[in-house]
Amino acid sequence: MTNQPPELFSAVDALLAAVDEGTVLPVPAERVRLREAAGLTPAAVAQVLGVRVASITAWEAGRAEPRGERLEGYRRLLEGLAHRYPAPAAPSGSEPGSLPGPPTPQQPAAPAPGPSPSRAASTAPTSDAAATATEHNTPPRPSLAPAAASRPATTAGPSSASRRPAVRKTAPATTAAAVDPRFANGPLAVVDIDDDGEVLAYCVGGLVLDVPAKSVPALVDWTLAEAKLGQPKLSGPGKDADPLLVLTKAACERYGLPAALTDEERLAGRLPEGHKVIKQLVRAGWKLTKRGFGPWARIYRPAQGSERACVQLCIPSWNALDPRSWGHAAQLAPADLARLLGVYATRVMTPRGSTAVTGLELMTALHPPTRASAPDADGKRHSEHNPGSLGKDPVDPAPCEVPDGHPLLADLPRFHVRGPAEKLFEEAYDWARPFTDAEYTRRHLVGIDVNMAFAAGANGLTVGLCAPTHVTNPVFDAKLPGSWLVDLSHVDLSRVKVGKDTWVDLDGGLLPSPFTPSGERPTGPAWYATPTVAYAVELGYDVTPVEAWVRYESGRYLDSWYNRLRDAFLATMADLGVDADLAPADFLTAMDGYQQRDPDLAIVVSAIKATVKGGLGKLRERPRGEGWKPGEPWRALSRPTWNPHIRAGVISRTRINFHRKIIRHAAFTGQYPVAILSDCVVYAVDGASPLDFLPYRDGKPLPGGFKLGINPGLVKWEGTQELLWGEGVREQFDAPALNLARYIKDGTVTGVDNGE
Repeated sequence: MTNQPPELFSAVDALLAAVDEGTVLPVPAERVRLREAAGLTPAAVAQVLGVRVASITAWEAGRAEPRGERLEGYRRLLEGLAHRYPAPAAPSGSEPGSLPGPPTPQQPAAPAPGPSPSRAASTAPTSDAAATATEHNTPPRPSLAPAAASRPATTAGPSSASRRPAVRKTAPATTAAAVDPRFANGPLAVVDIDDDGEVLAYCVGGLVLDVPAKSVPALVDWTLAEAKLGQPKLSGPGKDADPLLVLTKAACERYGLPAALTDEERLAGRLPEGHKVIKQLVRAGWKLTKRGFGPWARIYRPAQGSERACVQLCIPSWNALDPRSWGHAAQLAPADLARLLGVYATRVMTPRGSTAVTGLELMTALHPPTRASAPDADGKRHSEHNPGSLGKDPVDPAPCEVPDGHPLLADLPRFHVRGPAEKLFEEAYDWARPFTDAEYTRRHLVGIDVNMAFAAGANGLTVGLCAPTHVTNPVFDAKLPGSWLVDLSHVDLSRVKVGKDTWVDLDGGLLPSPFTPSGERPTGPAWYATPTVAYAVELGYDVTPVEAWVRYESGRYLDSWYNRLRDAFLATMADLGVDADLAPADFLTAMDGYQQRDPDLAIVVSAIKATVKGGLGKLRERPRGEGWKPGEPWRALSRPTWNPHIRAGVISRTRINFHRKIIRHAAFTGQYPVAILSDCVVYAVDGASPLDFLPYRDGKPLPGGFKLGINPGLVKWEGTQELLWGEGVREQFDAPALNLARYIKDGTVTGVDNGE
């Protein structure tokens, strides 16, 4: 025991002095117990101490500690509460030094945001000593439920000293993978200013870092040199994700940025080039991407070899987190926002902008355009095309596939309107019809909605990976992705095939056409994507295309994209208590109120869905201002991922999958839809629940029909209204075919489409 380092004795003396001075507080779980025992809310305590509610929450979760006068005031409060509400005696039979068991009703556990009760972490906290040991032996990883335990007192040390709370035993849903030491602190951090004016970075898993940077350039330098933020690449030839810093309003003001953009800056989407922070970055040798210093800013220096030097900023107060995708995320406390974004980043990818941008970037991250070649004769490698990707250069689509105003259509007359024989028009359903006399006798309208319908449509879809080839009078080939000019008006839904040799007779007048978004029967030749034409053949009808644009190099480009988003969706829904293997009745019960179990995780679900739809939408992104004129190229056309035929193929396949289930349901039950909107279908039935009309035998659904469940492609209950409500709404608007699927969820009639 001789020759001990003097630093060890100094640390022990400092800890003893802290005890003598009364600056060591009870463990976080005890802080929560005392407050709740007194019936005090975090807001009441925050008001007395003159701090924000977020500070009280952070103190009680062990993510931060009070300082100065607030430390003394908080300690005095806790001592007073401890005198009035002493801790209950330990259970008989417990051994000294053993960990406490689960809390009794008289000893509530510290509330920590996390998964559903079935996946919640153990409530037994570790001791401070054990926590410290765990801190050095367990690699940090993103956690859904940061532990609520004490952190060591802050001591002098490096400027980026961590404030990691003690670790408690958890029951993770999946086995944690090895953590890359380069990114030991997770993919991102939320930078905020505490009540004492200190700059803190809240990371995934409850870690809090002290930030010494005094300016934005210094913040970028610190992030790359010390913060250990980032995310490993998702594909072998890909690139690691750059670290993401989320700046709160307080952090913006500290670093010389406006808390909100002016109207002019908001319309421009960026700060003016003469802003002082941009000048600081230029003087320090940093650059901004073409989109400038906006809500999602990328600050970089040109890469040196394989080393990247890039940091991304997200500024919620500048509307970086669109509430249509991220709900109330921008109003969350820093630690809660770090947790929410960390779950999304870990399961999907580090956000690269809006959910639409991230969805598109995810495609590229999983299929990078290039890879390193095999060594040549001199042992050197070079960049080459990565098979299965879209490559690094954009290609022109077929003229029928482009939207109006595209340069390929520059020679068309100015006010020319392209018809079905000139334009590929693959979109989601928006169809409804009047009630029949028999349906007027039904009591309810029940809506069911396909989970992640467009993601399911992307799964297994073969798409083109090259420029299209024009062919006249081709023989239809369902294996060739592309666009076909063909007349499908002869397809009669009153008699169709539902199997290899099985034909059924249906009431075709009560069914939407599978070939048009409006559900109207086509009247002549029109352009269709491959899945639409293949479905006409599946229904038992011959097709004779007039011409086609096909792609002979193809692949299942979106499979890995679908798999990652599916896994992210299912994992997050499981954390909310909705598992993939539930029986139909149990599934409906689990879905009831799932968003209230953890509102923050429910935001992640919403963001994942928006990533699917937004990413697909970006494949055909239209011009957005920028002084664009019809016939001129716009910025998105320079991307190899601007590929409208892929979007058309996904939507076509999604609509066809939906129609196939509708046909099978009608053939088996005699029930026909009254309204369809995108991925929601409404039936007029007697019962109020999907279980009252979906055919199940011995717990098994109709093969090929609708099945209740959370997996993509299965359905959930969207809503139920009385049939009289539907008839009243249609009479009110004098619209016998008003699309009631738009309002079935809660019965509120608005002009806004709030369907998923």
